[in-house]
Amino acid sequence: MRVRELAEWLGATFEGDGERELAGVAPLETAGASDVAFVGSRKAAQQAESSAAGCLIVPLEWPGSSYRTVIRAPEPRTACARAMSRFYPTAELKPGVHPTAVVGKDVEMGALVYIGPHAVVGDGTRIGVAASIGAGSIVGKRVVLGEASVLHPNVTVYDNVDIGRGAILHSGAVIGADGFGYVMEHDHWQKFPQVGRVEIGDFVEIGANSCVDRAALGVTEIGEGTKLDNMVHVAHNCRIGKHVVVAAQTGFSGGVVVEDYAVIGGQVGVGDKARIESRAVLGSGCGVLTSKIVRSGETVWGTPARPLRQHLEQLANLARLPELRREVAELKRRLAELERKE
Repeated sequence: MRVRELAEWLGATFEGDGERELAGVAPLETAGASDVAFVGSRKAAQQAESSAAGCLIVPLEWPGSSYRTVIRAPEPRTACARAMSRFYPTAELKPGVHPTAVVGKDVEMGALVYIGPHAVVGDGTRIGVAASIGAGSIVGKRVVLGEASVLHPNVTVYDNVDIGRGAILHSGAVIGADGFGYVMEHDHWQKFPQVGRVEIGDFVEIGANSCVDRAALGVTEIGEGTKLDNMVHVAHNCRIGKHVVVAAQTGFSGGVVVEDYAVIGGQVGVGDKARIESRAVLGSGCGVLTSKIVRSGETVWGTPARPLRQHLEQLANLARLPELRREVAELKRRLAELERKE
């Protein structure tokens, strides 16, 4: 693809050699003459001058250069993601049901559906147009799988789960397993039946080996456009809003509410019935206590989670402890000398 064609496809403007042929996308530091790279930060801007990339996707305010070929875009990272989809299109699976797949009774399948080797689909399930179910995946009874949704190999979807349009579930994901619910009966734990459901919105992506538990009663919800990284656990009766992003190894206890556009870092732990309001940011590794409310737009860090400025002040104070200890020891020594002189 030529620079001019890529710019036109992105709806952007270019400067320099519009006829230069581009073969792929690469990082600034390794890109060659046939690669496109993007400049999305100050550090990247410093690296850009020494990059051998044939074309750079740069911000609109990027200073002009007589020797560089650039494409100007309001959001270079987003433009680069779109460019990658053009250079590296997703492999299309040929529609059809593999002979080794097991499909139950009364299954409704739209056109262009793919069901891979050794997959299992339960009775009464509805599969939307152009949806695909990868090899070894198990889809339970009365599941709704939306149009153009993708289950990669070895995904497990329990009974009575709704999955929206364009959703992507990566290998090892488990949707609809029982929540962790028990009650003490005399001297032992008795299982509290988990009879609720899971509803996953349109264009949700759930990473490898992540788990979304069904509700004890009612519904566990994942809102439209939300993205869960690998090894994320969403417990029973959680309500995750729209366009939330959650990094790896984060766990939500039962009944947690996360509102729209929240950003949650890796290895975060959220206690029962906590509420994360819209556009809040939880830093990696922080712990949110049971029933805690993180206010809208607030950034918190640490365990227990606290506002970022307060967390940084406490870290600074902790760093001063060795010095304070030496000062206290010196003061005690001087006081002891004064007492001896008296």
